[in-house]
Amino acid sequence: MESKDDLLKGHENRQKDSVMTNLLDPDARGRVILVGAGPGNPELLTLRAVEVLRQADVVVYDAEIDEGILAYIPKTAQAISVCSESEEEKNERQPLTQGEINALVIAHVRTGSIVVRLKGGDPFVFGRGGEEVEAVRAAGMPVEVVPGVSAALGCAADAMLPLTHRGLSDVVSFVSTPEQETVSSVNWKGLAGSGHTLVVYMDIKKARFITQCLIHEGIDSHIPVVIIERGTCKDSRIIRSVLINLENTIQNEKVVGPAILIVGDVALFAKPKNTLHQDYEELDAMAD
Repeated sequence: MESKDDLLKGHENRQKDSVMTNLLDPDARGRVILVGAGPGNPELLTLRAVEVLRQADVVVYDAEIDEGILAYIPKTAQAISVCSESEEEKNERQPLTQGEINALVIAHVRTGSIVVRLKGGDPFVFGRGGEEVEAVRAAGMPVEVVPGVSAALGCAADAMLPLTHRGLSDVVSFVSTPEQETVSSVNWKGLAGSGHTLVVYMDIKKARFITQCLIHEGIDSHIPVVIIERGTCKDSRIIRSVLINLENTIQNEKVVGPAILIVGDVALFAKPKNTLHQDYEELDAMAD
């Protein structure tokens, strides 16, 4: 079986007229490329993402990008870790605001560098990629976006959990945990329940708030849920529960995140991994 490097070499040889040719053209230098790094596992990087990383002069990357992904950055490139406001507590240093990150990227591209902005998941799914594209365009710089496997899709696959399934769910909603803990901060109505799958990019500290909001909208308190911590990574955990017991399960399992929450009947497909509780029936009984 061909290795990933062999596949990449073959792919590169077939791309004589690809954008890569333009990247190597001195007249084409001075650009920004937003790259989705995927949910964590380096093997889920796209071929295009690896190509771009290997040609970068500067890589501005999110703090939680896996070391295996960073290994693709050339030793000649400048690698800069940025700590966003949401990552402040974990990194114990002053976070950069989104405006400061934008300014950092633009300053480097103005020197004529190929600047890769490496972001977890997909840049356009709760990644603030749209804001960064707007900033680069406003500065008059060329920009490209390389999509990545979103956390929702990667985590669901890791758990063997189909987000849609005939007869169970034909609607999927993605929600980011709101900063303001008020019921009106998100229009939760219709996001979960029969025939629906809800995926929450989750702040685990807000488990009780999420539970309250969904139950307030009439969602069955015993609807199955699954918490996927560090999905697709070697130390990932897949934990099944029911909505009413969500907060207790997170505390009992000592979940620290990053985590994705999936709510709906499809959660019954999830295969538990690295968790204290293996049986959905046991968790359901605990919620009674």
